[in-house]
Amino acid sequence: MAINQLFHRLFKCVRLALPRSLSICLWLLKVMLPISLAVRVLQYVGVIDWLAGYLSSVFSYIGLSGDSAFVFLTSIFLPLYPTIAVMTTLTLTLREATILAVMCLISHNLPVECSVAHKTGSRFGEIVAFRIVMSFVAAVVLNWLLPQSDAPFCFFLASATAEVTSWGMLLTQWLTSSLSLIVTIVLIVTALMVLQRVLEEFGWMHRIAHSLSPLMRLFGLPSGCSLLWLTGNVVGMAYGAAIMIDEVEEGRLTREEANLVNHHLGVSHSLLEDTMLFVAMGISFWWICLTRLVLAMIAVWTMRLWCMIRG
Repeated sequence: MAINQLFHRLFKCVRLALPRSLSICLWLLKVMLPISLAVRVLQYVGVIDWLAGYLSSVFSYIGLSGDSAFVFLTSIFLPLYPTIAVMTTLTLTLREATILAVMCLISHNLPVECSVAHKTGSRFGEIVAFRIVMSFVAAVVLNWLLPQSDAPFCFFLASATAEVTSWGMLLTQWLTSSLSLIVTIVLIVTALMVLQRVLEEFGWMHRIAHSLSPLMRLFGLPSGCSLLWLTGNVVGMAYGAAIMIDEVEEGRLTREEANLVNHHLGVSHSLLEDTMLFVAMGISFWWICLTRLVLAMIAVWTMRLWCMIRG
């Protein structure tokens, strides 16, 4: 009897999660697919190369070569995997790679991730500008703190990427990557939505929130966003959007609270997968994580102070 009741409650969670999952998956794909195609076109026609040329002089002030500007621009428009592919084609020291990695971890995939933030209470332009500014703040801080070193940057990931030579090849690559993206989004978002319903059904959500509430207070965030913070730091903002959107639309998190969370996660998110990509290439875990967590905490407390001053 107890087992039947357990399966009934689990089936109820799945039944409640699926409609929300489908709705959010469709919205994410509607945002991601056109953006990914547009970026591939911009790369193919040379617009991103042209922009990188104008930024090269700026990067010399933060301890990076002009070539690094192209990596940073790639990260702004795309996820980290193509960014890393570009990064591994450059000759960098480990010090330069650390600075560049933190910049890209803060400002990657902005069109998609900032669209998610906009849907949950933040201004799109404001969150884009905030993340780019914080990338340069992090670079300035690291350029000041990191000891001077000529140790070479060694990578262990394949750097070879197929060069796009025609519009047909561009569309083929886009369609192939889009199919993979669709499957990934549907699986991850559905799993997250079911997990959220299960946590609510069995009363575990409150326990998670309670155990993480001291950490949330330290970061200047509301205690009710514990699961959201955990999701954003395990699977990232794009895939964690399902829970974030649901929390706001169901009224469990106000748009003002979501805005604080968006700014924190804008600086420090996906501390597991994204960080491990760069750690596998020889970059220090602690420089990556501590820099982002401390800057995220300072940013949120500064926002709260500014709101208090303005009344």
